[in-house]
Amino acid sequence: MAQNYREVFATHPRDAKTYGTERLREEFLVENVMNENKIVWNYSHYDRLMVGGVIPTEGSTVVLETIDPLKSENFLDRRELGIVNVGGKGIVVVDGTEYEIDFKEALYVGMGCKEVSFKSVDGKIPAHFYMNSAPAHQKFPNVKVGREDAIIIELGEAEASNRRTLNKLIVSDTIKTNQLQMGMTELHPGSVWNTMPAHTHSRRMEAYFYFEVPQGHSICHFMGEPTDTRHVWMQNEQAIFSPTWSIHSAAGTSNYTFIWGMGGENLDYSDMDIIATPDLR
Repeated sequence: MAQNYREVFATHPRDAKTYGTERLREEFLVENVMNENKIVWNYSHYDRLMVGGVIPTEGSTVVLETIDPLKSENFLDRRELGIVNVGGKGIVVVDGTEYEIDFKEALYVGMGCKEVSFKSVDGKIPAHFYMNSAPAHQKFPNVKVGREDAIIIELGEAEASNRRTLNKLIVSDTIKTNQLQMGMTELHPGSVWNTMPAHTHSRRMEAYFYFEVPQGHSICHFMGEPTDTRHVWMQNEQAIFSPTWSIHSAAGTSNYTFIWGMGGENLDYSDMDIIATPDLR
């Protein structure tokens, strides 16, 4: 089997307040998302959202296989899958249908699909497939979402160092999903803050995946209850889980891009509780 997994258990906010740096990183950070020719899943107990990634090298085809916690014959027997390519051009084959996925394009794969595989078009510039998966109860069509298909929203302002372009990719406004939602936010040059003002949403959790972080630069991700926050320093192509009770925001030492993925009972993108910046502690 070309993949493995780790389980990420849910944490009470009262307990998280006692964590030091290493424990915070152990419980919430995904340091090794992308691996060559191997899918390493992070199976969380936050709405059962899964985070993973793979880099198919030249001449290699990586097959999506089930893992033990799913207790299913096929990975997608009771799940849906969202894929965003953050590398060179790649190909995803779903039950015999081939989808060419370019840089910053997405693919939604519905429940019940049996065979899914990944490969790069040019092994010298391999694809980097970032993936989220959530439980599903209904099959919806597989849909490729190109850059031209995304819902694009301009947010923030240069004066506040948070001018950014939000791309809604796999969301209820563009395609049918059970609960999975994914999108991409691109920080403009000179801007470093994302998701400000910060917010929480009690009916769904979220995971952030940071990429296009320049060499020698880092991301400082903020989490925790609004009145008792913590920070985690992150590097390029790393991800972090955000429980329902936690804010999720960051500042980088340069501009960058991140993918947000959500799972939970509510598909309303605007369902969030905004926290005024002066109220953060």
